[in-house]
Amino acid sequence: MRLGKTISSLVKAQRNLSEPEGQSRLSEVADFYPNPGNLHGFLYVPDGLTGPAPLVVVLHGCTQNAAGYDQGSGWSRLAERHGFAVLFPEQQRSNNQNLCFNWFSPEDTQRGIGEAASIRSMIEATIKTHPIDPARIFVTGLSAGGAMTCVMLATYPELFAGGAVIAGVPYGCASNLGQAFECMSGRLPAQGAELAASVRRASSHQGPWPRVSVWHGSEDRMVAPSNGQAVIRQWAELHGVGDEPSSSELVGGYPRRTWTGPQGEAVIEEYVITGMAHGTPLMPGTDEGQSGEAMAHMLDVGLSSTDRIASFFGIAPEPAEHDRRPAKKPQAAKPRPQARPAIRLPDAEPAAGVQKVIEDALRSAGLMR
Repeated sequence: MRLGKTISSLVKAQRNLSEPEGQSRLSEVADFYPNPGNLHGFLYVPDGLTGPAPLVVVLHGCTQNAAGYDQGSGWSRLAERHGFAVLFPEQQRSNNQNLCFNWFSPEDTQRGIGEAASIRSMIEATIKTHPIDPARIFVTGLSAGGAMTCVMLATYPELFAGGAVIAGVPYGCASNLGQAFECMSGRLPAQGAELAASVRRASSHQGPWPRVSVWHGSEDRMVAPSNGQAVIRQWAELHGVGDEPSSSELVGGYPRRTWTGPQGEAVIEEYVITGMAHGTPLMPGTDEGQSGEAMAHMLDVGLSSTDRIASFFGIAPEPAEHDRRPAKKPQAAKPRPQARPAIRLPDAEPAAGVQKVIEDALRSAGLMR
């Protein structure tokens, strides 16, 4: 009974989230086939776009939609400045009540079926109708969208030149909802070789592999930061670059590490946003290198992941460093009692007040400490 009331509280809290203000800059992708995952698609193409132009596929988090994530992240405005297109697949409640992409469902995370195949179809439709460069297609996403980014990189690696995973989980860590909870909480015993084997089994691809950018907040309580490390282990094994980074530095006051390939190019980068909770790191503003708008789980931390991911993809210049926030020392994790593991709602994206409602509901049911 208590669990039922808890779920009711969670759903009610999520449904009270406001829609983004203003008119969306996106247009619907009306005709794409097949669509076995029953997804919607939205597109932003700057006026007068000339090709061959890059395409960035952007995957929202739970309880979000395409227009809201675009407003928060600023991807379409960055595309307008630098001349590329942006595609936003969008989940439907008929598929997932919380609007999460089903990154843990075998029916949606394999090549040729489900949501992964629908996203592939949207990309193909965009290539056919706009001047897109097939060699410069990229994918990125937050939370459930970050996990689905890993799904797309694993199932269609030949399609993408690179990807960026924000607060996501590695491909293959869960095949049902129960395992998804375990994965999100950081219970990931798999080593790099096992994680990489999951990707290799997802397609017949023989390489080269996409470049990967990994972002995670050190204080993320929705998706444990150890998931970011697991994504790095997965792709470091695939790229054959080993566990140790090639370089380390501070960017905007936050740690950045890179792993370079045999030609000296960065094939993996990692940003740890010290002190940040669950969300997309942003630095809203009007200058170059300042994209997005702070809102629920779109967090002003003084560093724009949108601009820096685009720079890592090679489709926008590296933004000037604006060191507004000094790096914080990551807090040591407190030991947890072993009697009862905490359970968290998968990838919920509530506003601050809704966050408290969700956490209070979980605590009242004894599912969160």
